[in-house]
Amino acid sequence: MNVAMTVENFQKIIVEDSKEKLVLVDFWADQVPESVELRDKLATALNSFEAHILLATVDCQTEQQIAQQFGIQGLPTAVLVQDGQPIDGLSGPQTDETIKEFLDKHLPKEEELLLAQARELIALNHINQAFTVISQAHQINSERADIKMVLADVYIQTGKISEAESLLSTVLMVDQNSEYKAVMAKLELASQAADSPEIQALESELEKTPDNVELQQKLAAQYSQVNRHEEALTLLFRLVQNDGSDAESKQLLLDILKALPDGDPLATKFRRKLYTLMY
Repeated sequence: MNVAMTVENFQKIIVEDSKEKLVLVDFWADQVPESVELRDKLATALNSFEAHILLATVDCQTEQQIAQQFGIQGLPTAVLVQDGQPIDGLSGPQTDETIKEFLDKHLPKEEELLLAQARELIALNHINQAFTVISQAHQINSERADIKMVLADVYIQTGKISEAESLLSTVLMVDQNSEYKAVMAKLELASQAADSPEIQALESELEKTPDNVELQQKLAAQYSQVNRHEEALTLLFRLVQNDGSDAESKQLLLDILKALPDGDPLATKFRRKLYTLMY
């Protein structure tokens, strides 16, 4: 968000708004084209970061008092303000690269934005979308413990128990905080649920009658409910492979594939297998 700063709104922007977010005060005047260019470049660069930095523009022709209060000696000039105090600034003509370097020091990194977005999606129970977002954050920075823990949480909620175990094993002792302990507790519960008495009973029956299609479908459904998706898909694909007219098994398989997150390698693998079978 960009706002033209005047004597009237000066107090609100510099004293109040700068407590909530960074305020970049840009000084410009029509008779200095470089200052107009910097103003416009900053507006473009900050277009996606309104939640983090407010751009306040000062027309030095009409707001000389503000320019004097900041002690502006020449244009173009921009001053970054936090909690009412200048903390950084730009002076002189700037390229897109120097503007980016300046803003990168103060804006949250891409992985931080993705991490925050993933946490929001998890809170809304949009786990599949969270999986896509937190995976991107992990690709950017695979060392951050907070990203690992959120990714592990999503792994658990999407049935990737072994992946979660593997990832959590890389979290250093110094980072094993309350969030880590909470995710570990979820992992333990998920591991127990993944091998329920119902599943054990079905597996035992299937050992006695391995060709029983109905039993295999029931077991696949149970596997899917506890997020053991690969085992469910393997069972169902085998049934479809053996009998192309088995519409029920095919529908179950497609339903599980639809429930998997976008970009899940497991979904890609079984869609290819199914495609090969059909064509």
